[in-house]
Amino acid sequence: MVLSQRQREELNKAVADYLSSNGYLTALEGLKKDADMPGEVERKYGGLLEKKWTSVIRLQKKVMELETKLSEAEKEFIEGAPTRAKRSPCDWIPRPPEKFSLNGHRAPVTKVIFHPVFSLAVSASEDATVKVWDFETGEYERSLKGHTDSVQDIALDPSGKLLVSCSADMSIKLWDFQQSYQCLKTMRGHEHNVSGVTFLPSGDYIMSASRDKTIKMWEVATGYCVKTLSGHREWVRQVRISPDGTLVASASNDQTVRVWVISSKECKAELRGHDHVVECIGWAPESSYSAVNEAAGADNKKGAYEGPFLASGSRDKTIKVWDVSRGICLFTLEGHDNWVRGVVFHPHGKYLVSASDDKSLRVWDVRNRRCAKKLDAHPHFCTSLDFHKSQPYVISGSVDQTVKIWECR
Repeated sequence: MVLSQRQREELNKAVADYLSSNGYLTALEGLKKDADMPGEVERKYGGLLEKKWTSVIRLQKKVMELETKLSEAEKEFIEGAPTRAKRSPCDWIPRPPEKFSLNGHRAPVTKVIFHPVFSLAVSASEDATVKVWDFETGEYERSLKGHTDSVQDIALDPSGKLLVSCSADMSIKLWDFQQSYQCLKTMRGHEHNVSGVTFLPSGDYIMSASRDKTIKMWEVATGYCVKTLSGHREWVRQVRISPDGTLVASASNDQTVRVWVISSKECKAELRGHDHVVECIGWAPESSYSAVNEAAGADNKKGAYEGPFLASGSRDKTIKVWDVSRGICLFTLEGHDNWVRGVVFHPHGKYLVSASDDKSLRVWDVRNRRCAKKLDAHPHFCTSLDFHKSQPYVISGSVDQTVKIWECR
């Protein structure tokens, strides 16, 4: 027996109390006689056996959770990932489990973005609403209603004071995102589903992409369309402005990515290489240029690729990274088992994160052109993701109608 004499006596008394309180008097008398226990059992043993019993189950659960965490830590250690204390912010990547799973949309989530200043995240959905969340507390803040069909894309201006949304109802709406959260303007001009919107870095203009095969430029102050870019042969899925604000890239069902000079409306490059619809694009920050060059095997004698660089994700399940100035594909990342629906570079440039219909988020080590981590993010297709520019958070949206916040460490 591993119990000491005192522990044995306490256990006997706790059992005696349990027998007494449940009316098992014959068994109680037998126990008292066998254990030589005179008199009544003290009150301090009241309910002790039940308390111990339930606490043991709780402790067992805790032990199992700790064992799972330990095995994950051991796995990370074996795979060579540095421990959290030794990682610098440029090595921080999203890790499971999610910090929050936000519920409220009544249809698939189409787009998720972070606010550039406040701890807010914004999501768009096929339920025709835009919802605002606090990503630090997981609280729902408000809904923006006005569209009459699926909201396809959203973007905030650099100051975070204006939000633009576009919809299958063929309209683009501009919202006050500072005080009233009211719709300030509705811009119409596209002849079909508007699937992409973004602000220029100056915040004075908006670019939009549509199923009518065109890209339009709108003046924020007046709501007028000031330019139309034509050239794609199919639905234009997404538009993204280069960090310096001079170029706009567009992804299309015609399996190409086009890069346009905004000032002259001319098409600077047509990037061909995908075998299916190009769903998403993302410009590389300058911090990633050295990693991209190394991945592309740049020959120092000939000089490195100068960029700008652009990543594109396609229904052919691949991600391609392009040198826009030369119009060539530098390398391809393969690993997803289904359509790639979102790509975004890590703010420090070392990684690229992608979302896919294979229900996962993947973190790609750009320099080594390999998948560094796979997160089984949602039980249904992942439709969108965003990486916070200054705080260690990633957000993902899914057909499962949820928005998830992932902490990077």
